[in-house]
Amino acid sequence: MKTKKQKRHFACQVCGHISPGWIGKCPECNSWNSLVEEVVRLDAASGWQASGSKKVRATPLSEISGDDAKRKSVGSEEFNRVLGGGIVPGSLILIGGDPGIGKSTLMLTEGVSLASQEYRVLYVSGEESIRQIKLRSDRLGVRSKFFYLLAEQDILNITHVIEEIEPSLVVVDSIQTVYDPNFESSPGSISQVRESALKLSRIAKSRNIPVFLIGHVTKDGYIAGPKVLEHMVDVLLHFEGDRNHFYRILRSVKNRFGSTREIGVFEMKQEGLTEVSNPSSLFLEQRKENISGSTIVCTMEGTRPFLVEVQALVTPTSYGLPQRTATGIDNKRLSLLLAVLEKRVGLRLGTYDVFVNAAGGAKIDEPAADLGLLTSIASSFKDQVVDPGAIIVGEIGLGGEIRAVPQIEQRLDEAAKLGFRKAIIPRSNESGLTPQSDLEVVGVDKTSDALDEVLN
Repeated sequence: MKTKKQKRHFACQVCGHISPGWIGKCPECNSWNSLVEEVVRLDAASGWQASGSKKVRATPLSEISGDDAKRKSVGSEEFNRVLGGGIVPGSLILIGGDPGIGKSTLMLTEGVSLASQEYRVLYVSGEESIRQIKLRSDRLGVRSKFFYLLAEQDILNITHVIEEIEPSLVVVDSIQTVYDPNFESSPGSISQVRESALKLSRIAKSRNIPVFLIGHVTKDGYIAGPKVLEHMVDVLLHFEGDRNHFYRILRSVKNRFGSTREIGVFEMKQEGLTEVSNPSSLFLEQRKENISGSTIVCTMEGTRPFLVEVQALVTPTSYGLPQRTATGIDNKRLSLLLAVLEKRVGLRLGTYDVFVNAAGGAKIDEPAADLGLLTSIASSFKDQVVDPGAIIVGEIGLGGEIRAVPQIEQRLDEAAKLGFRKAIIPRSNESGLTPQSDLEVVGVDKTSDALDEVLN
C-alpha cells in the first residue's frame, strides 16, 4: 500500500500568499494573523504528473475555427446585454453579490429557461438540498426535465457527474462551499477555492461548456477568497441592489468577450426576477415636481442611457462642523462641487448641512452628472424649483467651466423619448447635433449660466 505524502504550508486568507512557516504579518497585504496552516496530500496515484511529461502541440491561428465560439442566448435580454450578447462556450463566469440579493434565483430562472433536450443544464448546490431548490422552483413557476440538480460539495464527485450526464452548462452555487479532498483545509479557504475553481476551469475549457460560479462577497463588497479567483475567470459580474428597493442591477466588472460598462436591470417580484426594459421610467416613476433640490440627469452605463433623479437638501447646520452626506454619489465629488459653488458662483455653504441622494437607490459615478448635482444643491439652497421638463448634463471643471461629455446624442434621444422638453448641455457638445423636434437644446459654458437657465 502506497503511503500518502503530506505538504504543509501557511496561506494568507486575505491575499493567498504562501509561506513555509507561520508569521504574524503577511508580507503581501500587511494583514495581521491572517496566515492559516494548510495540509496538502500528494498522492502518487492521484494522477499528478511531472512537468513536461505530457506531449502538447501548438496550433496555428489560421487552423482554428471560430464556429465553436457562437454565443448561446439566455432567456433575459438584460442578461444577454451584460454578457456581451450571450454565453460563450467554454467560458468561466463568476457572479458575486450580497446574501439574499437574488443570485441563486437569477441562475435558477435563467438555467431553466435554457434547459432543453439539446441543452442540458446541471445546477450544483453546496448550500441547499434538492428539495429546497425544488420548493423555490415551484414558487417561481419554473420547471424542466432537462434541468438537473445535484447537492454536492466534493469537487471530485461533481466532476464525475459532469462526465456522466455531459451537460451543456454548469452552475455551481457556491464556489466557497466546494472542496477538494486532497487538501485538508476547510471549504472556503484560499487553497480550496483556488483549486476547485481551477478544476472547474479545466472542465470548461476541455469540454467547451460554460460554467457559472456563484460567489460570496465580503463586508466591503468584494468577492470572498483569493484575488487570483477574479483573474482565473473570463467574466466577473456583480449583482447589486438595495434591500429597501425592488430592483437589482447586474453589472459587468470584467468581460473578455464584451464591454465592462454594461448593466442589466431586474425587478424583484413575488414570482421572481423580471427584466426591466426601460430603466429610466423605473427610476423616475415616483418623482414629485415643483419641489426644490430635484434635478434629472442622464448617465451612461456602457451604451445605455439612464435618466436618474438627483436630490439635494441644504439646511442650516446645528453642529460645529457642517455635515456632508451623499447616497449613491461619491463624497469626494460632492466636496469638489461644493467648493466650485462657493468660489465660482458665490453661494456660501460653510454653515449649511448638505445631503444629496440618487433617487431609487441608483449609483452615479460619471462626471457627466456634475452639473445636475450642482444644480440640485443650488436649487435647495435658494429654495427655487428647477424646470421639471429639463434634463441637465455636463462635467464641471475647477474653474466653474462646463466640459463636454461623451455620447450626447444617445442621452438626448432618451430624454426626448420620455417627454422632456429642454436639455442643458455643454456648449462644446452642440456642434454636429441632429435637431430634436420636441427637445430644446441649450448650450452653456459656465455654471452660473446653467443655473440661470433652469432655476425659476
